[in-house]
Amino acid sequence: MSRTCVVAAGGTGGHMFPAEALAREMSARGWRVILATDHRGEKFAHGFPADDRLFLDAATGRGPVGLVKAGLAILRGARQARAAFRGSAAKVVVGFGGYPSAPALIAALMDRRPTVIHEQNAVLGRTNRLLADRVSAVASTFPIVGREGAHVVGSPIRPEIRPLFDRVYSPPRDGGPIRVLVTGGSQGARLLSEAVPQALAALPTALRSRLEVFQQSRTESLEAARQVYLETGIKAEVAPFFRDMAGLLTTTHLLIGRAGASTCAELAVAAMPSVLIPLAIATDDHQTLNARSLVEAGAAISIPEREATPQRLTSILSDVLADPRRLSAMSAGARSVAIPDAAARLADLVEATAGRS
Repeated sequence: MSRTCVVAAGGTGGHMFPAEALAREMSARGWRVILATDHRGEKFAHGFPADDRLFLDAATGRGPVGLVKAGLAILRGARQARAAFRGSAAKVVVGFGGYPSAPALIAALMDRRPTVIHEQNAVLGRTNRLLADRVSAVASTFPIVGREGAHVVGSPIRPEIRPLFDRVYSPPRDGGPIRVLVTGGSQGARLLSEAVPQALAALPTALRSRLEVFQQSRTESLEAARQVYLETGIKAEVAPFFRDMAGLLTTTHLLIGRAGASTCAELAVAAMPSVLIPLAIATDDHQTLNARSLVEAGAAISIPEREATPQRLTSILSDVLADPRRLSAMSAGARSVAIPDAAARLADLVEATAGRS
């Protein structure tokens, strides 16, 4: 009988992307994989590479009453998980943060099963913070602020992104197109949807006439962004979501976006120069800390949200886009901090942890 690994994740793509990558790697190594998530995670479960799926009670809450209710829901989920684990002979449980991962991890701890958590951000999230001192091993994308002993394995990335590490970045040619990709989550960020078109529209004519822009935008900002580009003669495709992100990254010269953990990891692997605007309301300012390795490597420029005015963005973009050698240096910097084999490194840790039981 193949060994069983439980992957506990849910909630957002930031948790699910690395969980999916690990699931594929563990399956390739002969492990049976079970996805453990809450009922909201069913929307991710259909395409998740798992042999079985386990939907557990879980919840989050605020205030005394909300926290008590959430705690009771997670305990119910833990009881459900314990019963399921006995039937599946789960060898190890790996959690990726967020409250949907809590029931499976708590059940494993109650049964003294080997456990691993993976923290995507440079600061431990609430669930991982509560469990980090109790699990068998802590893995992370970046060195975790204020915590020693974590295994820095990188962030397992989507399989379509990994081949970009092997390509050669080509900066814009003299007089040729300059391709800019603007991301900000599948719903787009208001600042990115509105400030970036204005900033690009204000570039010197010699640069603006060469632009080819692909921009994710909030639905309510789509037409306004398109109008800005149309009025200034910028060739642009504006949409709420782009499915072929790997294809776009292959020909992009500069990305403008947020600094989520998955974004930063994929930018490094894709050797992509970037201008990052960390989300100001991110817990513990973790997006600024996520961007730090790219900034220190010369791969990215990070701008605090409060300073990301169209005028400031125009000034920065004008300098960067006009300098192909700088773009090439930024690309090399991104590649220098990439961990393209993060899924394999995490799988090695998971197998080693399971083997110690």
